[in-house]
Amino acid sequence: MTEQRLTRLRDLLTEAGHAAMYVSDLVNVRYLTGFTGSNGALLVPTHGDPVFLTDGRYRDQAAEQLAAAGLELEVVVTRDIIGVAAGRAPADLVAETHLIDVDSWEKLGRPEPSGRLIERLREVKDDAEVDALRRACEISVQALEALLAGPLLGRTEREVARDLEWRMLELGAEDKAFDTILAAGENSAIPHHEPTDRELRRGDLLKIDFGARVDGYHADCTRTVVLGPAADWQREIHAAVKASQAAGLDRLRPGVPVADANTAARGSLEESGWIDAFTTGLGHGVGLQIHEDPFIGSAHPGRLASRTVLTMEPGIYLPGRGGVRIEDTVLVTDPDHGGEPDVLTETTKELLEIH
Repeated sequence: MTEQRLTRLRDLLTEAGHAAMYVSDLVNVRYLTGFTGSNGALLVPTHGDPVFLTDGRYRDQAAEQLAAAGLELEVVVTRDIIGVAAGRAPADLVAETHLIDVDSWEKLGRPEPSGRLIERLREVKDDAEVDALRRACEISVQALEALLAGPLLGRTEREVARDLEWRMLELGAEDKAFDTILAAGENSAIPHHEPTDRELRRGDLLKIDFGARVDGYHADCTRTVVLGPAADWQREIHAAVKASQAAGLDRLRPGVPVADANTAARGSLEESGWIDAFTTGLGHGVGLQIHEDPFIGSAHPGRLASRTVLTMEPGIYLPGRGGVRIEDTVLVTDPDHGGEPDVLTETTKELLEIH
């Protein structure tokens, strides 16, 4: 898979008329080579073999991980990665200028911006990536379902969040995808609430935003439940969010403008009268990063491609009362398979009343 990714990058560089690219973002380096260390870079010419650069700490790790990825690359071990890359690069070099500092840019000879070439490649997942994302999502929902089957009342937000994270690790996750958002009662109205020592009480909305990480790939899922019988207002906002998410999910199909999903989900909230209580983004790509391209919004100019993986996460947030968010990680499927969005975080979206 990594060789195919390098070939696709070379094709993009050739189309743009560039001679080579200096890749320094560690996420992009990992995508292209499998390397997971904290210091490494890649010089990718349009003609000839790429060169991998790292320091002495990662000599063996780089050799092992590149070999595991099926790559036979020259590995240069140096403390001056940028200097060596600059000395070996052709004149027409492009680099991730949106990520490197001015000193590095100067040392590289003031390369032209590469744009987000690799980020564009990463939008469309290959088989290995889809497999890792699917496993991360399976672990996530299994852990959630087990958590909700156990006792919750009287425990603190922080305790329950750690419990969920531990369950994901026990099921085979290499780590959590991000710090779990577990918010009870009035705290559920805070979109990115950090768990506290507040105890979970009867009548609380409980919003859980979480995910597992597998082979570097992140799951992202949110469900909101009620501790005890649901009040009418809780049922109302949950139903409105569920309908909004369904409208947005229906537009996650190949060839559909990315902005259409935003229009559909927000239009549903407008119809139900809750649009003013939706204060966050609607969704984003997910993969080696928890937030990556494409980001769903009204200004996005592109169209969805098959095998893009992204989230759909509308919400309603009522300060001082509570909030609801429903979020799934979704695979945009091939037209040959009907183009139906494949929800990877498959677990109930009904308003559960946890007694």
